Amino acid sequence: MREFFTDLISGFGVWDVIDIAIIAFVIYGILGFIRKTRAQQLVKGLMVLVIATFVSEVLRLHTVNWILRGTMQFGVIALIIVFQPELRRGLEYVGRNRFFVPSFAGMDKERVKRTTSSIVSAVDHFSTKKIGALIIMEREVSLSDVAETGIALDSEISTELLENIFYEKAPLHDGASIVRAGKVFAAACVLPLSQNKDLASDLGTRHRAGLGITEVSDAVAIIVSEETGIISIAQEGRLTRFLDIKTLEKLILNMYLADQDDQSNRIIGFFKRFGRSHVSE
Repeated sequence: MREFFTDLISGFGVWDVIDIAIIAFVIYGILGFIRKTRAQQLVKGLMVLVIATFVSEVLRLHTVNWILRGTMQFGVIALIIVFQPELRRGLEYVGRNRFFVPSFAGMDKERVKRTTSSIVSAVDHFSTKKIGALIIMEREVSLSDVAETGIALDSEISTELLENIFYEKAPLHDGASIVRAGKVFAAACVLPLSQNKDLASDLGTRHRAGLGITEVSDAVAIIVSEETGIISIAQEGRLTRFLDIKTLEKLILNMYLADQDDQSNRIIGFFKRFGRSHVSE
């Protein structure tokens, strides 16, 4: 036994540590991802199935073991079907391009100020008049597929335009409007609804739709309740309610500054690596 551990330690190198660290990081990331979704319960069921298969083999329950092994073989396909929303969300997260300029951060400061002012003024009007509204601000993850469910506009954003879109008798008021790079890209869009069971019972479809799009993308959703006029904002699958206009304005501007800083850091980092690679050559 001592010789076994001696040989194991002596053959353990730096690359083995890196290899184990990478696998541990991936497993930790996967567990952290599924912990926040309905896949958590399904994974628990899968673990029970694996343990039952192992126990049946140890106890030599041949028929039970044969059935469980057959179930495990077909279970891979079943898991792909059942986990389809979670897998799509995970692949979208992994596939986000972290170098190219995000649509919101790519705007100059004056354009951002105008966009923010238009949105805030419109939201203030909606809140005062108790007009329901759902405004989605696109960031790095493209929402073109969601925009296809609505009406393409690609119009310069303004307070008047947003007020006309969400006017209760307007044909485009029922749905979400997507803001891309200072323009209303599309209106009357259909969003995926959140499956979060912890949401308050008084929150309706508009809030679930706003939260749902932030669960599958990095977009920010601004929601105004039609019943109460309460302003909410959803980001990264989290909903913050009871916002005032000043707080909303600060959140939008802070998001812009964060995206700008992230963009600058990515560009600086790229050129540093680019420079080092050429120096080494």
